[in-house]
Amino acid sequence: MNPEILYYVCAVIAVFVAGLAKGGFAGVGALAMPIMALGVDPVRGAAILLPILILQDAVGVWVYRRTWDGSILKVMLPGAAVGIGLGWLFAAQVSETAVLGALGVIAILFGLQRLWAERGNAVVLPSDSPGWVGFLFGIASGFTSQIAHAGSPPFQMWVLPKRLPRDTLVGTTALAFAAMNWMKMPAYAALGQFTSANLLATAILVPVAVVSTLAGVALVRRVDPARFYTLI
Repeated sequence: MNPEILYYVCAVIAVFVAGLAKGGFAGVGALAMPIMALGVDPVRGAAILLPILILQDAVGVWVYRRTWDGSILKVMLPGAAVGIGLGWLFAAQVSETAVLGALGVIAILFGLQRLWAERGNAVVLPSDSPGWVGFLFGIASGFTSQIAHAGSPPFQMWVLPKRLPRDTLVGTTALAFAAMNWMKMPAYAALGQFTSANLLATAILVPVAVVSTLAGVALVRRVDPARFYTLI
């Protein structure tokens, strides 16, 4: 396939997947960067995606602006800031492929455990772990978000067991990643990734970004809240 055509196919799919995640199906968001990397250098792909993610965050935050849990944000966002800083410091030493691979394995195991618990009629209690545990998961989420725009699995591992109401979970997730993505901007700027070519590529994808996020919101609202946790 022509490289330019391959890039646009991968970019549109990646942005659409990211939009579904920002609309509420957070679990699929980790797929966006691997898909993007099929058509473009991963570093450039991450730089193109970051402004897109911020735009999608804005849509999600606006839609769910009245439903979010501040206690979770107070615990996780300071940790996320530390993780983002570490991701920036060690960007040259850490393989994005290794991070995505490890995240994939962890996310699959976590998802299987949750499905087994729910399908097996096991009682899943809300998490009562102390705040420092959430802080550590915040570090992991910030680090993987900085390296590969894949902060959702660590975030969900601490938040999902709390069994928040559907819209509260989505709103809290939207606010958390909106904050994280803005924190990442200085690091990407320092790496010289916001070139005119990359920003033009971002601008071309804006319509897909908005439509896909609104599609995610619409789909989430059609899902029975009782089944929402199983889906994500």
